[in-house]
Amino acid sequence: MIYHAALRQMQTKLETLTEEFQLTHKYNPIEHVKARIKSPDSIVKKLRRHGYDGTLENMVKYCNDIAGIRIICDFTSDIYRIADMISNQSDIHVLAIKDYLAKPKPTGYMSYHMIVTIPVYLSDRVADTKVEIQIRTIAMDFWASLEHKIQYKFTGQIPERIEQELLECSKIAANLDDKMLYLNNEIQEINTESAADSEA
Repeated sequence: MIYHAALRQMQTKLETLTEEFQLTHKYNPIEHVKARIKSPDSIVKKLRRHGYDGTLENMVKYCNDIAGIRIICDFTSDIYRIADMISNQSDIHVLAIKDYLAKPKPTGYMSYHMIVTIPVYLSDRVADTKVEIQIRTIAMDFWASLEHKIQYKFTGQIPERIEQELLECSKIAANLDDKMLYLNNEIQEINTESAADSEA
């Protein structure tokens, strides 16, 4: 219940930030948001994989991704902008950051991860609850979703040639992100110049 409440609060914050950004800048950096609660079986399996008993105390202490939010945006520049917007919330405390944009995983996986705590106000106490936030572009999310499905089709080790193909696809997705960001910046410059000419 506490993790569901934490997700609802995060989603409300993101909706508010999106509306405010749209009004102020006439632009929405967030394409869409996905939220999920990790299943009890998955939590226990993860704990045992890391050598911990599947107790409630261990779940709270060692599992950072019981509550998860994935934020999908249009451009790579939006990722850091959104991360800053979240970090600047006074009641959100950032515990850890993993920047897989600056340093992608060997598989080619790219995303920006944050572990934060958000206060959940209960009748008798305030529970600072951990939420994992993943921020990525549409292209990154497309690659990660399909790579995850491909990984699960293999019971053993994925053949090296397929791993290399997946890595190549990741590079193609990254190049696409770079190209789309370049085009977006070009369009913004053209619009700015056109507005200046009109005022002159």
